[in-house]
Amino acid sequence: MTSAGAARADLAEPVTRPGLAAGAPGRPAFLLVLTHGAGGGAAAPDLLAAREAALRLGGAVALVTQPYRVAERRAPGSAVRQDEAWAQVIAALRERVAAPVPLIQGGRSNGARVACRTAQAVGARAVLALAFPLHPPGHPERSRAGELAAAGGPVLVINGSRDPFGVPAASTAVQVVVLEGETHALSRRPEAVGEAAGSWLHGLGQG
Repeated sequence: MTSAGAARADLAEPVTRPGLAAGAPGRPAFLLVLTHGAGGGAAAPDLLAAREAALRLGGAVALVTQPYRVAERRAPGSAVRQDEAWAQVIAALRERVAAPVPLIQGGRSNGARVACRTAQAVGARAVLALAFPLHPPGHPERSRAGELAAAGGPVLVINGSRDPFGVPAASTAVQVVVLEGETHALSRRPEAVGEAAGSWLHGLGQG
């Protein structure tokens, strides 16, 4: 339960970490928490692809349905209230994954914005931003690039080349992967999303 109502989290933990025998005990390599876009759900193809990539690397992965979607509303409400509820979800998930492991958070579209805005407050090591909506369609002057910078750490952006919300520019902290022909949905080749996310997550583990 959060200050904005009940949220739902589907937590999957790997049976074993890479390099350990099947069934061997061991804490997850990291905790990846992902959430949906403004009017979508946690079963979006790109989110599922990222989850599978993380599980293969020995991470625990939570797919979160935010309170407004649990209540069957399409609009997320104010950013302040949404971010406050997200921080409460993260705190609860950290209690469920008892071992102190690195937190990586992310989501698609509006969920990516939430993950960026709250990353420093919740102590996330990095952010995975799928279909980050750089600006409202047709309004490039209303850039949200500042939210990517606000993450305060490594960010991987995976966007489609045909996304009407735009494609962010890469920077020192922000790595950008552009999937040719994909739209904002990132649904044509989810396996490409998984490959990019998996490569990035593996690289974080080497740092």
